[in-house]
Amino acid sequence: MLSLGAFVLGGYIALSYAPPYLTSLVMGSIPTNEDTLRWEAPDEFSREIDEHIKNCEAARLLRANPDWTESRPHLKVPEEIRHHNLTAGTLAGPDKIVVPPYYFIENGGKSMVCIFYVGSNLSGHPGIIHGGFLATMLDEGLARCAFAAMPNKVGVTAQLNISYRKPTMAGQFLVLIAKTTKVEGRKGWAEGWIEPLEGLDLQGEERIKSRLVEANALFIEPKHAKVSKNAGSVLQ
Repeated sequence: MLSLGAFVLGGYIALSYAPPYLTSLVMGSIPTNEDTLRWEAPDEFSREIDEHIKNCEAARLLRANPDWTESRPHLKVPEEIRHHNLTAGTLAGPDKIVVPPYYFIENGGKSMVCIFYVGSNLSGHPGIIHGGFLATMLDEGLARCAFAAMPNKVGVTAQLNISYRKPTMAGQFLVLIAKTTKVEGRKGWAEGWIEPLEGLDLQGEERIKSRLVEANALFIEPKHAKVSKNAGSVLQ
């Protein structure tokens, strides 16, 4: 009985004093994929950006394919702590990541497509998107893809290799495409790249030449990932 009482008391304290994000995770109140798609833009410019992404040909084709799942995972981070999250809060907003990116993940984590818009406040040199931001988006994008194929849907980045091909200009729509290349036990490998949304119309070698930055990565599940498997719902 003493051990049971200690367990109950520990659980109460953990939930009472945990950050809102952790509490939401434990209590199961994280928004669903469908909930995240109901986001409403706060101003006219954001609405135009949002409508352009939502109705572009790539998004419409993926949305119509039952093998793909659409969501906006940044909106699964509770508002109370979103400002502490790098891509969902710090880098989001006017002239940055103007609207929450749209993610489309193929069943089993085979591949992933993310469509987003970048503003001028994400620049390194004036008008040119910072390479560190692009690395962050690739790290996050490849992880979301690989995690969906891994046993417990969660992991950490063990290795990330970036190759910059061309300057990425601010004020444009971008597409991040990722593919899971291999999963072995707790390890998952993925590769991907970022290209202009307009580049999707190109074919063959011209399409490859339109890539702005490429990456490959290795992700590893923590040894006790099975215990915290629910964390994966935020990453999908």
